[in-house]
Amino acid sequence: MSSYVLGFKDIDKTKLMAVGGKGANLGELSRIEGIHIPDGFCVFTEAFKRIIEETPSIDELLDELSLLKAGDRDKISKLSGEIQKIIEDTAIPEDISEEITRFLARLGEENAYAVRSSATAEDLPTASFAGQQDTYLNIVGKEAVLKHISKCWASLFTERAVAYRLRNGFDQRKVYLSVVVQKMIFPQAAGILFTADPVASNRKVLSIDAGFGLGEALVSGLVNADNYKVREGRIIYKKISIKKLAVYALKDGGTKEKKIEPEKQKKQVLSEKQILQLEHLGRKIEEHFGCPQDMEWCLADDTFYIVQSRPITTLYPIPEADDQKNHVYVSVGHQQMMTDPMKPLGLSFFLMTTRAPMHKAGGRLFVDVTQMLASSDSRKILLDTMGQHDPLMKDALMTVIERGDFIKFVPDDKKEQSSDKGNKIVSSAGFRVQIKSDPLVVSNLIKSSETSIEELKQNMRRSSGSDLFDFILEDIQELRRVLFDTQSSRVFMAAMDASLWINEKMEKWLGEKNTADILSQSVPNNITSEMGLALLDVADVIRPYPQIIDYLQHVKDDNFLDDLVKFNGGQETREAVCAYLNKYGMRCAGEIDITKPRWSEKPSALVPMILSNIKNFQPEAGRRKFEEGRQEALKKEQELLDKLRQLADGEQKARETKGMIDLIRNFSGFREYPKYGMVNRYFIYKQALLKEAVKLVQADVINEKEDIYYLTFEELREVVCTNKLDYQIIERRKEEYKSYEKLTPPRVITSDGEIIAGEYKQENLPEGAIAGLPVSSGVVEGRARVILNMEDADLEEGDILVTYFTDPSWTPLFVSIKGLVTEVGGLMTHGAVIAREYGLPAVVGVENVTRLINDGQRIRVNGTEGYVEIL
Repeated sequence: MSSYVLGFKDIDKTKLMAVGGKGANLGELSRIEGIHIPDGFCVFTEAFKRIIEETPSIDELLDELSLLKAGDRDKISKLSGEIQKIIEDTAIPEDISEEITRFLARLGEENAYAVRSSATAEDLPTASFAGQQDTYLNIVGKEAVLKHISKCWASLFTERAVAYRLRNGFDQRKVYLSVVVQKMIFPQAAGILFTADPVASNRKVLSIDAGFGLGEALVSGLVNADNYKVREGRIIYKKISIKKLAVYALKDGGTKEKKIEPEKQKKQVLSEKQILQLEHLGRKIEEHFGCPQDMEWCLADDTFYIVQSRPITTLYPIPEADDQKNHVYVSVGHQQMMTDPMKPLGLSFFLMTTRAPMHKAGGRLFVDVTQMLASSDSRKILLDTMGQHDPLMKDALMTVIERGDFIKFVPDDKKEQSSDKGNKIVSSAGFRVQIKSDPLVVSNLIKSSETSIEELKQNMRRSSGSDLFDFILEDIQELRRVLFDTQSSRVFMAAMDASLWINEKMEKWLGEKNTADILSQSVPNNITSEMGLALLDVADVIRPYPQIIDYLQHVKDDNFLDDLVKFNGGQETREAVCAYLNKYGMRCAGEIDITKPRWSEKPSALVPMILSNIKNFQPEAGRRKFEEGRQEALKKEQELLDKLRQLADGEQKARETKGMIDLIRNFSGFREYPKYGMVNRYFIYKQALLKEAVKLVQADVINEKEDIYYLTFEELREVVCTNKLDYQIIERRKEEYKSYEKLTPPRVITSDGEIIAGEYKQENLPEGAIAGLPVSSGVVEGRARVILNMEDADLEEGDILVTYFTDPSWTPLFVSIKGLVTEVGGLMTHGAVIAREYGLPAVVGVENVTRLINDGQRIRVNGTEGYVEIL
């Protein structure tokens, strides 16, 4: 067998490390009956390795390259250019050259060839590396082929390829290059075929781009292509583009752009018969590889040739179903304000905590709402609820409903029996009449939760090993009881219902919009808003001590509290921070995932916020802010009641309104408490499990205690009981998690994999305004601070926070800003609730706003009408 060169027929997926992704896939394609590929061979990665190993100067340059970051463009450009020149100038060793020549002789040295790069980290399920290395077409003659093989090797170190690998965490030394040498096809037409719609992600819709001449014009974006979409043997969409250019091969080698004659420019490239023939080939190839494929094809002498096939890496995984029926799934993360992927242990705990039937996909959770959409009664409740949580989700679901053919609707006479089959949703309507506006109701609920948590702390200390897991399972039932307590639900649902009532009636009776926003300011018992104000009190303790402020500005690790006592005021500072952590230290960004580091575990996360508070506020700002909001709410209440008394039936209207205002003031603060109780319990569970993890590290079962995060709850129980683990499970799941981090989860996805996007249907928007959902009224202008990571926040008073989403951990930042804009959110999600309580104009659910607005731009936020303007 040859040491450095192999023909396609002798290659399969097992030779990935020898021939790279493109080469391995071509070998697989050559084995599929009825699929034509141009004949050719691969030059192994071993040949490339020899060039690198036998050239010491490259080794030194690679050392320098490994120290760079993706943003070091000038240095990358310089080093990559030097490496490319050395490789191109290095002669191919004679034994390798002879093998290549022998294969060329078999295929016909006089033929023209395509010479393509095939990297080992390319055309993989998690990283396509598409277009990172170079391709050379219509190469004629042995010397020209050898020269372009060297050019392909060198193209592994183009500036774009090096930056791509740095950005995706690939080691520059561990990516090798094979070269594919393939007979040229001189096609009348060529293009790209996706076996899943690359825009909507629908796995049942196949998409074809087609143009005249070589496919290179399409791939490089030189020309507009025809686009055809096919579903199960039926063409469902055709777009015939005006095609002014094509790329053709020249007789003596190389390619050239040519203008297409006018009468041909509007002609359909492929006939209906050819489109369906190509669909058949695409589905056959997809079946062979077992996943959706992105392939390049060409048509010559009425025969389709496939010149490349690779997995589509950008598709979001479909939640798994137990049947082949149509399903509609909605994202849990968009409702919980945590769209990052969760590690397996985090998923386990959330699944044990919730009552809803959930499905995993891409490290996130989704709820199947198909049954709810099937019945008109539950459908209305679901859409009303989604309208408050996330209107874009509601609009997406409306799109599915309006299609009429995707969901099997339940006839009216079967509604009653179908309504009992799980997935029930309770509407807020009517809750205000089920409960009296007594402040003691909330006080008693909070006291009961605190008592339960204290008992848990005491009892948890006595459990370890297998008993610990039994105890946690038992306590999760108590957590579920607290979370889904009927009295608890009635409290915040009554406040929500009262807010809707106030907004509706005040607009109808007085012509005032979103009145409940002002009435919601500085309500008592909101644990999350109190958390933000309490950090202002911590700043007050530190403010008199310049040495400590200077010390905090240079804090790098999480042990800084131990060294505070060296400074004047250090003991007071340490006590203030520790008291804060004792009450709020179980919180963090993405706190529904038990594996995320809590503030108690990573107290340095609080330091930028404390320093920001010292810089931006005067002493006792927390108390003043709360009192100002309270006075504004009381003033608004009196103003409304006075105006209402002037109307017909004024006393009755004022009396009803006063009752609703009392519900808002007494109950809306409790909205944030159940989640606080949940994360409190999560942290207690976590601390106990980490003690078991330390034992596993000491027994050499795992490498580090955080490895347990990549096991499910039941798997971890098994490992703790047996002290045995196949460590490859941890390594594989760490890689999976990295791939999940790169995915953007959809709000709504179907069992076909189609991502349904919603949109706001707002009228009379100012020109250029970006639409969203108004959740906290008022209009404000200021500097936009686009912040994706809370720890990177460097805010000044008066800034407007623009981010993807906020959860309770972001609350301490809210005291410094005067407006809020998020991509994810709804009327009752965290950012909206706290924005109303702090009196901040806010617009949420603004698609792609973190990309549409640049950090530092001046913007106007209209939280009354629901839009953002870039000024």
